Amino acid sequence: MSRKGLIVGRFQPFHFGHLKFIEWVANDVDYLIIGVGSSQESHTLENPFSASERRDMIKKSLKTRIRYEIVEINDINNDNRWVSHVEEISPEFDVVYANGEKEKNLFKNEGYEVKTTPMFNKKQYSGTEIRNRMIDGRPWHDFVPQGTIEVIERIDGAGRVRRLYESYSYRD
Repeated sequence: MSRKGLIVGRFQPFHFGHLKFIEWVANDVDYLIIGVGSSQESHTLENPFSASERRDMIKKSLKTRIRYEIVEINDINNDNRWVSHVEEISPEFDVVYANGEKEKNLFKNEGYEVKTTPMFNKKQYSGTEIRNRMIDGRPWHDFVPQGTIEVIERIDGAGRVRRLYESYSYRD
């Protein structure tokens, strides 16, 4: 029987921590479902990239290293229905890989096997840190795979993040 795993992340942007996480999980399952969380969010300071842009970052970074499928999971803001919402969107899965307490508890309460993974240099590989580097004009390329760089450069993603920051700064 093949084992199918699920991970969910915002991937704002997809970085080396995400890549290491996926590679670690891929050694434990035969097939991986990658949920792009908050898929309806884009062009905000916390979620600057659209679901299709994040999907492109993942695809270009993973290439054909593992067997996987990407699903977009929008927020429903209802913890009681969230797992069933994910089940409706996603192919069947046997095990969930999560490190957030809320996410772990929601899936465990619905009877799923939930595994935690090592944290892969969380301070360095953080979407917030990478977005802050874009805002400040500091180097960010070393924190993300080449596929992510290609997508961000194609859409002027660093410029978008800076413009979003400036528009939020003027609101204060």
